[in-house]
Amino acid sequence: MDEITKIKDLTPSSRRVNVVGKVVVLGEPKEIKTRFGEDKSVTEVTVADDTGKITLTLWDDQTKDIKDGGVLKIDNGYISLLRGHMRLNVGKYGSLAESEEDIEPNEELDMSEKEYEYQYNNYNRYNNNNNRNGGNHRYNNNNNRRSYNKNDDNEE
Repeated sequence: MDEITKIKDLTPSSRRVNVVGKVVVLGEPKEIKTRFGEDKSVTEVTVADDTGKITLTLWDDQTKDIKDGGVLKIDNGYISLLRGHMRLNVGKYGSLAESEEDIEPNEELDMSEKEYEYQYNNYNRYNNNNNRNGGNHRYNNNNNRRSYNKNDDNEE
């Protein structure tokens, strides 16, 4: 079995995590229009393990077999920030299944309650742009390069 990440250990930069949690709140599906113009159904589910709870965002038919009080295993999940608050996601490379584990949920620590700076979402974009625009001088600073051409030799 892959290593399970406890909910209290999730951070805004968590990727490829496996989480097991009990459904403590099963929200109502909402119909939204995505930024690509598609109509989708989104449901927010609060899951908790023995260390804390977090909001899990589920899309379309991911909610079809979810029961309030059921235990879910998220494989290869990731964290995103929605208005600065952490959300656990399954994504297209992850999976969601029922689990037989017995979990005593701890609802004291709400990992989705804390507001984070948007630096986590922009971190990679900033660093990649910085490198492309001269941030990595060894490769991008053409002023220090000498071009060698046979005709440059001082042959007379």
